[in-house]
Amino acid sequence: MAFTPRVQDGILRRREQVPIYDTLDPARTALVVVDMQNAFCKPGGILSVDSARSIVPNINTLAASLRRAGGSVFWIQMKIASKAHWPVYLGDLVSRPDAVEAILADLSPTGEGTELWPELQVDPADTVLPKDRFSAFLSKACTLMEHLDRKGIDTVIIAGTLTNICCESSARDAAMHDYKVVFPSDANAARYEDVHERSLETIAQCFGDVRTTEDIVAMIDRGR
Repeated sequence: MAFTPRVQDGILRRREQVPIYDTLDPARTALVVVDMQNAFCKPGGILSVDSARSIVPNINTLAASLRRAGGSVFWIQMKIASKAHWPVYLGDLVSRPDAVEAILADLSPTGEGTELWPELQVDPADTVLPKDRFSAFLSKACTLMEHLDRKGIDTVIIAGTLTNICCESSARDAAMHDYKVVFPSDANAARYEDVHERSLETIAQCFGDVRTTEDIVAMIDRGR
């Protein structure tokens, strides 16, 4: 992943090279796939991210590679029960009644919007978990960390959508909880390419190792 000279120089003032990790220990690594569900992947909805569909092959590649090496895969689904359940976001930050109604319809816990996108290759041994805030590493919003701790996981590969919102929020919180974070540049998706790139730069500067899917597969293979 190439960064602007200004960002790269800033990174190199704090560490010896831009990449952080050379290998990953599969037994202690989890792929955490965030919000790759119908509400975000299906065209035309209020939450739709058109580029999310393009990262599905890379997510499937990462999942298959980590499973083969003995790692863990988690699929995280955004589910919101009601406006009262998230009053500030669905009251102040999203204040148009039609928008609130559309978001709640898309993210209803029992609706098809929360179902995982059908092109994802989910294995029966994988774990599927709900969350009700942007970050999957917010303990009041998701039980992910409990599962990771039970498995002895210390490294997370965070993929999914949106790069700059739920995925970046998850990466930031994971780093603050002392997980090693690997963030695939080509297995995360935002609505706008420049926003995606700025988010990658933010992650690389302070929160994790931004690498390509190909790089990460090689890192997993070296750790087997």
